[in-house]
Amino acid sequence: MQQAASSLPPPSADPSIPSSPASTANSTDDVLRKKAIVVGAGPVGCLAALSLAKAGWNVGLYEGRPDIRLESSRLNVAQRSINLAISSRGIAALYAVDPAMATRFLKSAIPMRGRMIHDEAGNQESQSYDPQGGQCINSLERGILNEELLDQAAAHPSITVYFQHKLTTVDFDKKVASFSSTTPEGKIQAAEATFDFCVGADGSYSNVRRQMMRVVRMDYQQEYIAHEYIELRMPPGPVVDGSTTFLIDPNHLHIWPRHSFMLIALPNKDKSFTCTLFAPKEELTRLDRPHTILNWFREHFPDALALIGEDTLLVDFARNPRSSLISIKARPYHYRGRAIIIGDAAHSMVPFYGQGLNCGLEDVRILQTIFSARGIDGYASSKKPKVHFEVEGDVDVDKALEAALEEYSRTRHEDLTAISELAMKNYVEMRHDVTTPLYRILKAIDTLLASLTPSVPFDFLAPLLTRVSYRHTQTRGWIPLYTMVTFRPDISYGVARERAAWQARVLRTAGLATLSLASAAGGLAVWWGINRRRLFF
Repeated sequence: MQQAASSLPPPSADPSIPSSPASTANSTDDVLRKKAIVVGAGPVGCLAALSLAKAGWNVGLYEGRPDIRLESSRLNVAQRSINLAISSRGIAALYAVDPAMATRFLKSAIPMRGRMIHDEAGNQESQSYDPQGGQCINSLERGILNEELLDQAAAHPSITVYFQHKLTTVDFDKKVASFSSTTPEGKIQAAEATFDFCVGADGSYSNVRRQMMRVVRMDYQQEYIAHEYIELRMPPGPVVDGSTTFLIDPNHLHIWPRHSFMLIALPNKDKSFTCTLFAPKEELTRLDRPHTILNWFREHFPDALALIGEDTLLVDFARNPRSSLISIKARPYHYRGRAIIIGDAAHSMVPFYGQGLNCGLEDVRILQTIFSARGIDGYASSKKPKVHFEVEGDVDVDKALEAALEEYSRTRHEDLTAISELAMKNYVEMRHDVTTPLYRILKAIDTLLASLTPSVPFDFLAPLLTRVSYRHTQTRGWIPLYTMVTFRPDISYGVARERAAWQARVLRTAGLATLSLASAAGGLAVWWGINRRRLFF
């Protein structure tokens, strides 16, 4: 996407985007609202609530934790959150719900134009994400994104937010959800909510998904990988001319690849960096004493240790938790015309492509385009044709909503499986492949071929993607995999994987040919050096 927030088209640029129904609806008898509940008030849940409210639904947004905007909640959120690299897919989803909101978030983000690779000797090498110079990913603190989306949801007249309400059970056929709520005085009590539509955005350990598995023949796979992570902090640099500075270039995603593990750093607005160490569980377990930790960093990350500081490093190791990395796949994602799971509840993935949140936000956009195309909204007005319900057993089923949810499950699964697999493969690239000569050769060829294909500006794609899910028929030319995944939200993950597999075969052939020619040239040079005197003298 474009680096400057001003590159987004203004909210009025796309006349197909309606104003929020909440601004026009009234409380008279001829305008009735259907009720949706969204479980989970993370970024994906908040955006889903805003999308539904925009389409006329009355929305209850339920969160099991306390309000993260409270000071007492901030420290815990900061310790457990990987910084976000929000890219075009996430921004396109924000734009589809509220164009002005997307522009505001870009103002809070720091553009990263490429990777900065740090070797063990302290040398640095910049690897641009876009050789044409127009696209970047954006570093954004998760707390900033979540809090601003929560502010937006809480301010919407059609959304009511409930904190410290933990989902216990859901009867999808009776359309009743039960919660265990905590009062301000700390008293635990039961609460219920009725609904017409339920959205589960409650994360990797989703209770909505668990409840759905009781009534849906759901294929489900959960896998913990052998690596874990811990978050560290690189402090701001010195004050220069009255302003705090960054210790390293803020316009790069910094990577210290060490083959079986790696350290990364993303910039923050306060001029600090959030660093994340990914390593095999056994490797992190060995780092159990201060001198062991410091010696290990001196050996593998000496330049990073100098920037972080020994005291800061030891404090972070003692205070911040080690966290697991989990991959979850499920299918289908819906139950009748009743419920759907999105975000990590449906497809938790490892963070190595920076697409976990971007994909979750895109779920909301895809669902919104399907609903819009099928004319599904939150109104149950007497002036509209009656919704087609059918009674199956003792359950009434909204057939239009059921068909929309079935379409989502059917068309979304391939894409979610593709990005989950690509994310795992990208870990190998980030911690190992970027250091190898063959990777550099293939990257150079990839970049050369990509330069022959014009880029598509995000300000063209953003309005288009409020109406359609993707535009595969318009995809032409040579597009690197990273570009397709990160900067082309009009290309689905599944199509990106398929095209990249073909391009990779071409690149491998070209790379091997280049190596063969280089080897042959080297052999010829050696032969010439040995035999030239014999030939000419």
